[in-house]
Amino acid sequence: MQIMQRMKAFIYQQVNWPNFTWKNDEIVSLLSEARNLQGRLMGKMESLGFDLKNDALLETLTLDVVKSSEIEGEYLNPDQVRSSIARRLGMEIAGSVESDRNVDGVVEMMLDATQNCFNPLTTDRLFDWHAALFPTGRSGMYKITVADWRKDTTGPMQVVSGAMGKEKVHFQAPDSSLVEKEMMLFLNWFNKTSKIDLVLKAAVAHIWFVTIHPFEDGNGRIARALTDMLLAQSDRSNQRFYSMSAQIRTERKAYYEILEKTQKGNLDITDWMIWFLKCLINALQSTDAVLGRVLFKADFWSKHLKTSINVRQKKLLNMLLDGFDGKLTSSKWAKIAKCSKDTAIRDINDLIDKNILQKDAAGGRSTNYELVK
Repeated sequence: MQIMQRMKAFIYQQVNWPNFTWKNDEIVSLLSEARNLQGRLMGKMESLGFDLKNDALLETLTLDVVKSSEIEGEYLNPDQVRSSIARRLGMEIAGSVESDRNVDGVVEMMLDATQNCFNPLTTDRLFDWHAALFPTGRSGMYKITVADWRKDTTGPMQVVSGAMGKEKVHFQAPDSSLVEKEMMLFLNWFNKTSKIDLVLKAAVAHIWFVTIHPFEDGNGRIARALTDMLLAQSDRSNQRFYSMSAQIRTERKAYYEILEKTQKGNLDITDWMIWFLKCLINALQSTDAVLGRVLFKADFWSKHLKTSINVRQKKLLNMLLDGFDGKLTSSKWAKIAKCSKDTAIRDINDLIDKNILQKDAAGGRSTNYELVK
């Protein structure tokens, strides 16, 4: 009896599922603030030159892909992500590197969602995204069903935490036999023009999709791609200058808590809508940091337009300006620039003499170098 009661505690088991409701008077001011910030940001970006706008776009998309994967505990190489995005958008960047198939897959999905945001969402398109996420047909060590709805061959799809024997079930998805029907309802709603504001539609789509949990793995990343797709529609632009995924990563604990609370609640999802809008507002406000990096880079090269800088130095400086992963040492310089350590040291000392690089004040076992701000 207790098991049955627990099993009937999920939102999709409510009689009126999936007729979500929310209290407009509790979200209207947040929606207004989010919309205002969106408009101001798009206006600010329109005032930038073509190259600066592209730099901001590349920076934002890289952040979005990296952080969306991090939420699921998968850590992608930012340089590979950046290079993969640049290649697909036809941008030339310094320090471009080869990217792994799994990196390319996530990039392809996110770019299709945002660059083609006005195209209909279909079953085949979702299956293509899923295949791109899992190019080997495996999630880690385990073989999974790819480019098809989940089959639940090993039992119900559950979100579980805790040690073996003491597991806590946070959520159990609808039975796999119901997924196709549930997804047809979702897709019809997603593609239908409605009076609902597109920002609110993004919030509903997110909670609805992760609740159906249609795939064996990758549901969170696809849900965030769908969120970006609708937010791009709401901006009336396929260019992304803010990252909802990066903000969700920052608020990850609260994200999972509100998901669980909503999925175990009733069809009034006001609390979820409030959380989503606040997270979006935070994401929009944090774009100042991204824009700051882009403008700093542009200002840096303008300032050093006539400074003598060789090809190796330019490559490493661009990597530092784009957000170098870890600490820069002479050994790393030599490896990345494919030169001897003596040459690397000469390059570094030359930039120190020109007041472009300085030794990291933090020190450590080996000498690290950073840009002079």
